[in-house]
Amino acid sequence: MTRLAQTAGLNDIQREILSTVRDFVDKEIIPVATQLEHRDEYPTEIVEGLKELGLFGLMIPEEYGGLGESLITYALCVEEIARGWMSVSGIINTHFIVAYMLKQHGTQEQKDTFLPRMALGEVRGAFSMSEPALGSDVSAISSKGVKDGDEYVLNGQKMWLTNGGTSTLVAVLARSDEGHPEGTAPHKSMTTFLVEKEPGFGEVRPGLTIPGKIDKMGYKGVDTTELIMDDLRVPANRVLGGTTGRGFYQMMDGVEVGRVNVAARGCGVAQRAFELGVSYAQQRHTFGKPIAQHQAIQFKLAEMATKVEAAHAMMVNAARKKDSGERNDLEAGMAKYLASEYCKEVVEDAFRIHGGYGFSKEYEIERLYREAPMLLIGEGTAEIQKMIIGRRLLEEYRFQG
Repeated sequence: MTRLAQTAGLNDIQREILSTVRDFVDKEIIPVATQLEHRDEYPTEIVEGLKELGLFGLMIPEEYGGLGESLITYALCVEEIARGWMSVSGIINTHFIVAYMLKQHGTQEQKDTFLPRMALGEVRGAFSMSEPALGSDVSAISSKGVKDGDEYVLNGQKMWLTNGGTSTLVAVLARSDEGHPEGTAPHKSMTTFLVEKEPGFGEVRPGLTIPGKIDKMGYKGVDTTELIMDDLRVPANRVLGGTTGRGFYQMMDGVEVGRVNVAARGCGVAQRAFELGVSYAQQRHTFGKPIAQHQAIQFKLAEMATKVEAAHAMMVNAARKKDSGERNDLEAGMAKYLASEYCKEVVEDAFRIHGGYGFSKEYEIERLYREAPMLLIGEGTAEIQKMIIGRRLLEEYRFQG
């Protein structure tokens, strides 16, 4: 039998990329991940290694210095990285979403300015949609950009920025009523602004403050922050795509591929939890034999492995659907929902297999147990995914009475 979660139909280049990434994860990430996570330390050396591998430009077209790979290649790489440490995959993901939005929606000048440097990892992206009182209701965004000559003046507070401190380019969603009369639907009066800044915390440019890292239960190492705009001036040529009112659709396109990424992260964490559980079950002895020989543990391992396989298959399907140019919000929603839920269950089962030792910080499964819950809410909660799935199913299965 081959290792779990194998992917059929890959070409030689894809297999070589994945082999290189897995080798990097095994040698450079897994041995140090738990130590760095306990210190909440940014993985600088790991990130530099990913830059050398070209992963920051994996899906950026070759004409801009990237590798020009597909979403399926990217998702499988994310799966491998999350298997090593989920926080590292988060660093890549938000950068990737901003690069994807630029590639799909940016003006030629915006692409020429940012994509070559993003491919090298010199410019690092962050994605800013949420706000402190927002939750899943994107239409309730209160941050606002007001036209003032050749600039927009932005005011508001954003929340939950992955890479908020280390990034140098933030895609910020805000209201822009200019050109959109009163009564316009909220989602038609939103604009994505490309905000350049210095890395770090405090006032990173006039009118823009990154207060500091949010202290989290898990998902440590990566900097998750707030963003405060106080009369922040942004040139009009930094409106994504050059036209206001398209921000909601641009962001949703980014979130759609982001959901495939979160599904891939769930698959990677679940794979690692299974590896830890099946290994420990063969080492730990009770009643004169390894616990892996007890039927109760074998049942648990069987369930875990089946969930890993199912989540991986749905993630691959969602990525390939997007690569084909088809609408994939249904598949991405299903993959994100299933992979995050199964990830939580597989991690908990591996935790149970470890018994009391799973509660000790000396064991890797303790870290995974704190990381898995983030996937339940990242890129939309399970309830949001169900709403998307339900609406799409009703479109496809409309009653013809």
